[in-house]
Amino acid sequence: MRILLLSEIFPPKIGGSGRWLWELHRRLRGHEIHVIADVVPGAAEFDATAGVPIHRMPLHFRDWGLFDPRGGLQYIRRFAPLNRLVARIQPDVIHCGRCLPEGLLALLVKARQRVPFTCFAHGEELTLADKSLELRWLTRRVASAARSIVANTHHTKQIVIKTSEAPAEKVAVLHPGVDTDRFTPVPPDPVMRERLGWTGRQVVLTVGALQKRKGQDMMIRALPEIRRRCPDVLYAMIGEGWERQYLERIVAECQVEDLVQFRGIPGDAELIQCYQQCDLFALPNRRVDWDLEGFGIVLIEAQACGKPVIAGLSGGTAEALEAGRTGELVSCETPDELVRVVPALLADPHRRTLLSTRARQSVLERFDWPVLTRQAEALFEATRSA
Repeated sequence: MRILLLSEIFPPKIGGSGRWLWELHRRLRGHEIHVIADVVPGAAEFDATAGVPIHRMPLHFRDWGLFDPRGGLQYIRRFAPLNRLVARIQPDVIHCGRCLPEGLLALLVKARQRVPFTCFAHGEELTLADKSLELRWLTRRVASAARSIVANTHHTKQIVIKTSEAPAEKVAVLHPGVDTDRFTPVPPDPVMRERLGWTGRQVVLTVGALQKRKGQDMMIRALPEIRRRCPDVLYAMIGEGWERQYLERIVAECQVEDLVQFRGIPGDAELIQCYQQCDLFALPNRRVDWDLEGFGIVLIEAQACGKPVIAGLSGGTAEALEAGRTGELVSCETPDELVRVVPALLADPHRRTLLSTRARQSVLERFDWPVLTRQAEALFEATRSA
């Protein structure tokens, strides 16, 4: 089967959803994969080593709406070159990164070339669309015309059904995965920890864009009380984003400058080293208006490296860990639960070791790419036959 993946968010652009789509599609056996992705810096270098044909065209939309003059003009400008590319590639199916805008583009192509399409769903893009009558209507039109919809969690599946009114049997769940050969446990390395600036510290790590839904602010606010029980604690954050200055103000307000480390965006090798050398991983996520965490790929990356994890009781993160067995799931609307659970884990190395062992095993069983690729191949074949 010839599959065309159409996605604005795609490497080297940073984003968990794009990484999920790429890692999944490049592993599909017995399929010819083509990709149409957005034009971004570094694309030429990435595409040269990708191993599959990647076609680049502008896919970024300022407005997903069709009837606003600015939004409608964007669809018109994108449709003609996309239609020509599809005619040249002649795919059996188009896999769309989201219902909007990629799914709507695929719907327009389907009207001309009768190519069926499947949409992937991640969560936050649907809650955003649900705030607009027009976007909700467009999402329903796209979902109605789609062959199927693939949601990243059961939580997202329920959002799809509510927002798009798609029948439950049309929405399948396929979790993102992790490469357990790259993300793997290693013993503590004093040299590496010194290079990271972690010598003599108990390190809590968060990986993710600096934005309110990720909850870095709540972890920072919890640090003064955490320090009372764990004086050597260090909170390291990997990522950048529009909330950097806001977080720096909270650090100053809480007088925890000596407890916080902003690491920016490292290369892949350093990222994995941070996972491997930290003592505890936290994604203290919460919902902020429409913005929520659909899954949390960083949680399974940390667990693959044998780290116990803490996640917020919001969105789809509950499906990325086994609460009580591989980590803790707590409310992160306020710092209170973080003040309770973080020091308790840092002070209990025996429990951390137990959670770590279970975390690695759980990921191998549930989120390793060979496992998920088999599920995806069966799903796509069943959808094709339906």
